[in-house]
Amino acid sequence: MFKIKRVYDTPSKDDGFRVLVDRIWPRGLSKETARIDLWLREIAPSAGLRKWFGHDPAKWPTFKTRYEKELDSKSALIEELLTLEKNYGIVTLVYGARDTEHNNAVVLKEYLETRKKGRSLNNCSSH
Repeated sequence: MFKIKRVYDTPSKDDGFRVLVDRIWPRGLSKETARIDLWLREIAPSAGLRKWFGHDPAKWPTFKTRYEKELDSKSALIEELLTLEKNYGIVTLVYGARDTEHNNAVVLKEYLETRKKGRSLNNCSSH
């Protein structure tokens, strides 16, 4: 199961394996406080896309499409996250943005769930 959580929210045991999915370390947080198991900065949107988006909800649909295209070229990182989920059961994608509905972790979680469904469909059809 993939979850998303803001890095400034208190970590809990229910988070499972915590992966920071931002390119930049969150302001004002120590590594101890954040309790991040893995910082996967390469999975974050490119600097250009992040700057263009600027967390403007009006740009959300285009941001999602562009970020998904970037994720298409990061298959090794996607596989790593899917493997972590298989091994730990719960992987929480941790992000720093204030907006809880319009951020890269939301897109990444949807993307991973789609890949997971595709995988299980492929596995079913091969039996």
